[in-house]
Amino acid sequence: MTSGVVLARTGSSYRVHTDLGEVTATLRGKLKRKDDDRVVAGDVVELEVRADRTATISRVRPRRSVLARRAAAGDRIGRRAQPIAANVDQVVVVAAAREPEPNPRMLDRFLVIAEANRLPAVIVLNKIDLDRGALEPLVARYAPAGYQVLATSVTQPLGLPALRDLLRGRESVLAGQSGVGKSSLLNALYPALNLRIGAISEKWGTGKHTTRAALLVPLAGGGYVVDTPGLREVGTWGIDPELLAACFPEFRRFLDQCRFDDCRHLAEPGCAVRQAAAEHAVEPDRLESYQRLYEEISVPSWSSGRRRGR
Repeated sequence: MTSGVVLARTGSSYRVHTDLGEVTATLRGKLKRKDDDRVVAGDVVELEVRADRTATISRVRPRRSVLARRAAAGDRIGRRAQPIAANVDQVVVVAAAREPEPNPRMLDRFLVIAEANRLPAVIVLNKIDLDRGALEPLVARYAPAGYQVLATSVTQPLGLPALRDLLRGRESVLAGQSGVGKSSLLNALYPALNLRIGAISEKWGTGKHTTRAALLVPLAGGGYVVDTPGLREVGTWGIDPELLAACFPEFRRFLDQCRFDDCRHLAEPGCAVRQAAAEHAVEPDRLESYQRLYEEISVPSWSSGRRRGR
């Protein structure tokens, strides 16, 4: 009996990283009969390995954390959580100083998903050599929320040792718009990975998608990176609108100061969060992000498609 970490699921089998190397494993009958998301990327499993390097998973060890989607309130399937990755230590949100331009709204989406899953997050501003002036406004925007912003460049190179230290020994979800250089950063830190790099589209100024499925990538020196598709779609993560404000850390100290206990921080009188934004105690544009997200996730799931089509 040995143990390993699940890297990815392919049909009914799993790629598992073990001390013996990577093996292909299937579930033992008892696990196979369970009607749940029994094994996901990041799970630590116990398995029996055969001579042909195939294996059978007999047990999944308890998870210390999980990145999960929750069904939206209007969905017929209820609110059962769907685990995406297990034993995650942090979310690393990557933006670019240029090509593509930083998108604070998209960054806020990634950060909200991390907060909703109670996972710490760090922001990486890549391609800093293209526009060093992009760092200061990003730091000013996120410092009140307590987020660290790390500047990096593959071509210079800059910030790579600090990023390597951040990833070492941890399981990190890597998130960011296509084209910001996630794969380029990993290739620079770990050349043996040889990950595909999405070229920037000259017509649209956005990157081509290169990641098609959730994948756990082992890193030299310890640690893993999880590349998770669909992380930008906040609505699909089933975040409760009434809990959204708490996903903005800089809002939290004002939440119990609003006149109404059920304040939505939209237009209610006596709202301490809106007052704090007016006084720049919180970044006003972060409040704008919150209000847009609140409107988005408050739309019933049956009408969201029709709304987007307008």
